Amino acid sequence: MAESILFLTGHLARPRLEAVLAGMKASFAWKVLDIGVKVAALMTEEIIARRLPKPVEADKIMLPGRCRADLARLSERFGVPFLRGPDELKDIPGFFGRARKASDMTKYDIQIFAEIVDASALSVEAILARAEGYSRAGANVIDLGCLPDTPFPHLEEAVQALTAKGYKTSVDSADAAELLRGGKASADFLLSLNEDMLHLVDEVKSTPVLIPKEHGDMASLYRAMDALDARGRAYLADPVLDPINFGFMTSLERYAQLRRERPKAEMLMGTGNLTELTDADTTGITAVLLGIASELHIRNVLVVQVSPHTRRTVEEHDLARRIMYAARADHDLPKDYASGLLALHSRRPFPQTPEEIAEAAREVRDKNFRIETAEDGIHIYNRDGHHIADEVFELYPKLEVEKDGAHGFYLGVELARAEIAWRLAKRYAQDEPLDWGVAADAPADDKTRLREAGHTLIAKKKRQAL
Repeated sequence: MAESILFLTGHLARPRLEAVLAGMKASFAWKVLDIGVKVAALMTEEIIARRLPKPVEADKIMLPGRCRADLARLSERFGVPFLRGPDELKDIPGFFGRARKASDMTKYDIQIFAEIVDASALSVEAILARAEGYSRAGANVIDLGCLPDTPFPHLEEAVQALTAKGYKTSVDSADAAELLRGGKASADFLLSLNEDMLHLVDEVKSTPVLIPKEHGDMASLYRAMDALDARGRAYLADPVLDPINFGFMTSLERYAQLRRERPKAEMLMGTGNLTELTDADTTGITAVLLGIASELHIRNVLVVQVSPHTRRTVEEHDLARRIMYAARADHDLPKDYASGLLALHSRRPFPQTPEEIAEAAREVRDKNFRIETAEDGIHIYNRDGHHIADEVFELYPKLEVEKDGAHGFYLGVELARAEIAWRLAKRYAQDEPLDWGVAADAPADDKTRLREAGHTLIAKKKRQAL
């Protein structure tokens, strides 16, 4: 028999929920239960516990995405698994589509080297602080960048301090003496050695990253690889990625050539020549480069975060490698696994049509303003009217909040947020922060509790207490 799912909702959303479920040709049987609240998001764990009839005649129970409740407690109480669905009704078909895909986004096979490019200019304490941030963002190896003609007297101390904290380390230098110092301090990797520097490998246990002796000289890279193969030493090979207009496509061909000719070789790709040297948002660049790495089975990437516009590149690489791993494992396109790389635009920015918003507005019987966005602009409505504009300044004279500063401030903040979302074609939900994906940290959100009262209610209570 088909699995049965009971959807809990409120008065206003029930007709729309039933229409969405009826139209999606679900592979499961479903029922909708109005739990007795007007707005589904106001459903609480206590309300569900009191009003949901027992025994539950369903295999699973789905709550609205904005419902605050402890799913584990409810599941135990009713003996049926509780799930939290998407925030918007229109996303339910996509939600169940994604559920058929790999949901385990913890897996990846690409190791991130995060370079501290100015390590020689930083104290050991500052290096450790930077390493903690990179590690939290997803880095697996902390790379100490050595600057040309710049002394690094505390190199050994830095490597040892990082190792003591449990970090894998690498040292990146064109100076053989610095690489030797890093290796003797027990760095895990040394970047970047050419065929004339292979004597260093005999003096340290570090894994070398090999590069061509002259730029683009693949023959010299192969000679270095052959020499280490003969010694039984592990290494990573890096043909070196070039910036756009300076050999980018040719350098990509080098990576493809190396994979064809040495199918088992471990490789590294440095992505900074694209992310740092291209004035474009790095989320898309990172996705493409990690897609290339996934196809070519390049299992190591070197990432830098120097330019202000690349300040979240480690986070971007971390998510991109997980998406590419899941998609490759499923033999599928890298879409509908995670939306964190869609920082500026949403794939489905407007869950409601103007007609659906108008229908909802006609049902409202109170003075509280609702704000939504659709293709035609920003909508704001309550029992006294429904207004639409593409610039929020046009709305203010119609709201009649001149004598209520707190309410006016709240509406100003929300309408500004709505206009930003509308212009960028991002998803907007009233009283919720905009989702910037991995481009910004998301506020902490406790899914088991309703949020604190907003600006308007707090101000109202303060006035009443006076």
